[in-house]
Amino acid sequence: MPFVSPKKSLGQNFLRDENVARKIIGTLQPIANDVFLEIGAGHGMLTKYLAHNVRHLCAYEIDTRMIEDLQTLYASEQAEIRNEDFLTAKFDAFAKQFSTPVRVVGNIPYNITSQILFKLFEDANNGTVISDATLMMQVDVAQRIVAPPHSKTYGILSVFSQYFCDCTLLFTVSPNCFYPKPTVTSAIVQFRFREPSIEVSDEKIFRAVVRTVFGKRRKILRNGLSYLPYDEKMMHHFFQSTSFPLTVRPEDLSIKEFIELSNELTVFIQTYSPTENIVSAN
Repeated sequence: MPFVSPKKSLGQNFLRDENVARKIIGTLQPIANDVFLEIGAGHGMLTKYLAHNVRHLCAYEIDTRMIEDLQTLYASEQAEIRNEDFLTAKFDAFAKQFSTPVRVVGNIPYNITSQILFKLFEDANNGTVISDATLMMQVDVAQRIVAPPHSKTYGILSVFSQYFCDCTLLFTVSPNCFYPKPTVTSAIVQFRFREPSIEVSDEKIFRAVVRTVFGKRRKILRNGLSYLPYDEKMMHHFFQSTSFPLTVRPEDLSIKEFIELSNELTVFIQTYSPTENIVSAN
């Protein structure tokens, strides 16, 4: 396939190392019945290994300069090339059409990593729509995703990723494997979607709690929670009533504890009466 110069505006760093491409495919272990969605087909480094070896491949590529060559080389009844933004993908339609959860793979634009991840989290439906995703990203982002509690890299992305998925950092990739050469090392992370071990009662409150306290991660939990967009008096009553330890810092809470905290706050918000007397549980 003729080489197309990368566009900085699209965050393009093309994988040029065949050994790395084969290693990624090896981690996928694709089988004939798989349905794959590829993010950013580019020059087809991964596309060529999937297009004729799985039940169906839908490869997304937003750069119009590559579409004709990609379609000529790989398009068939079992492989389609879409000149569309992956963020518009309708995963549930693919899962319904083929009666199986889809799999996702891609060397993703690093400037929209969070957008892609949160779309996958929202659409996976506990693994019934998306079974897994294997993605290339900056190594520092990958380390945040898999970080355990009590570590400096544990934060918002860690909690959300590990709530929705089992996450594994598989291997790192040198900048020398790309053109243009990025300034950072990359990493392959695999996300296996599943049902959460504990259900969140209200996902909006869960997200608000996690984002707010990590936004004030140097503060103890009580002080961080006070920045939530809820009535100040109500939060004061919640602090008095809860038996949850509020003097720890956000990075000291496990995913399970974040869920328990947000669920307790959800119940309190739903049942709170401004006129009730609150007796401290601490």
